[in-house]
Amino acid sequence: MQMMAQVKIDAFMCLETKMKGGVLSNEKLDLKVMIEELESNIEVPLVFICPISLEPMQEPVTLCTGQTYERSNILKWLSLGHKTCPTTMQELWDDSVTPNKTLSHLILSWFSHKYLDLKKKLEDVQGRVLELLDMLKKVKGQARVKALKDLRRIVTSHVSARKVVEENGGIGLVSSLLGPFTSHAVGSEAIGIIVNLDSSLELKRNLMHPAKVSLVVDIMNEGTIETKMNCAKLIEVLLIEGNDYETEIVSSLSLLVGLLRLVRDKKNPSGVLTGLILLKSICFHESVRTSLVSIGAVPQMIKLLPNLNNECLEIALHILEVLSTIPEGRLALKECPNIIPYVVKLLMRVSESCTQIALSILWAIYKLAPEECATQAVEAGLAAKLLLVIQSGCNPVLKQMSSEFLKMCSVNYSASILISKCMLTTTIQ
Repeated sequence: MQMMAQVKIDAFMCLETKMKGGVLSNEKLDLKVMIEELESNIEVPLVFICPISLEPMQEPVTLCTGQTYERSNILKWLSLGHKTCPTTMQELWDDSVTPNKTLSHLILSWFSHKYLDLKKKLEDVQGRVLELLDMLKKVKGQARVKALKDLRRIVTSHVSARKVVEENGGIGLVSSLLGPFTSHAVGSEAIGIIVNLDSSLELKRNLMHPAKVSLVVDIMNEGTIETKMNCAKLIEVLLIEGNDYETEIVSSLSLLVGLLRLVRDKKNPSGVLTGLILLKSICFHESVRTSLVSIGAVPQMIKLLPNLNNECLEIALHILEVLSTIPEGRLALKECPNIIPYVVKLLMRVSESCTQIALSILWAIYKLAPEECATQAVEAGLAAKLLLVIQSGCNPVLKQMSSEFLKMCSVNYSASILISKCMLTTTIQ
């Protein structure tokens, strides 16, 4: 192990020799600051790591056993009364520590080199961003598309690039490219940039103009999966601020159709989640609920449920619950084949929240067709599920809902038949 460490030290000594006389020898850099800024971005050589703290050493010292540690860590070890080397567990015949100046110099040189290299890359990124922003003021056509594409890639990959864009008027410049006559190629790249930036309230209100939102919706319906997701995220951010045009925008059939397409894309789970989140945000508008039901959202959502992960499933059920608050929504739910048995299966399977939402949906159907709903639900095992809820540690509201639903279902059955439908053992009965 020591031989391997020595080989690594020799290699770094060669690196240090090459760096002598360069920029590093003339700069005083704070090692602690460099370690804090670099540690999460690079893999630090093991020979620089303290075996006690597993962090880079700033003041390495060596014991009589030849093992090296960070000074503060090994002194604390010794102060606790330990008489052995932490790594080898050899008994120490000498408890003094010797500064490892060679390794200390190597650590400083290595981190300085990496730190300055990172600074240079950041400066290159910032320079490129400014160059692209200046270019966008002059070019048109394919040159504009290319400049936007390059800028989108940079702001997606570098946090520092986003800051440069924001501080140099880049958000206003990019958003000004969105308009009724903007090509989808330009629009999709511009939207991809904007969603990665921290836009001001004034700019968000400007983007909420119907002509610009209409462009975003059109692009969402025709773009790639990444573009669709960016458009959905942008609309969600804009709606948070509120606007005079909000109701008009969220009621757009084109927007609703585009979101349903996004959530039906089974190949892209992240796109499904993004679409469901926006649908959940906008379906509180009554006009949106009516429109969603009219374009067949209920059967489409029901068809999605078996393939959704738990996070998406809970959001989808929430949307169906909201749609069930209008008569058209309840009717659409009732007319979906096997909806009642499937919803019954969800009780006590995913989460308490899902159970409560699923029960709420069953209530909505029950109010529309009590006898039909009760019969199908009990046949699907609802009574047993409700008893489990009542006997569990669920919240009181959910228990009360379950108790009332169980009473409603019992109206259609004798006590003995209902008990048999609960599928419980004789002892529990």
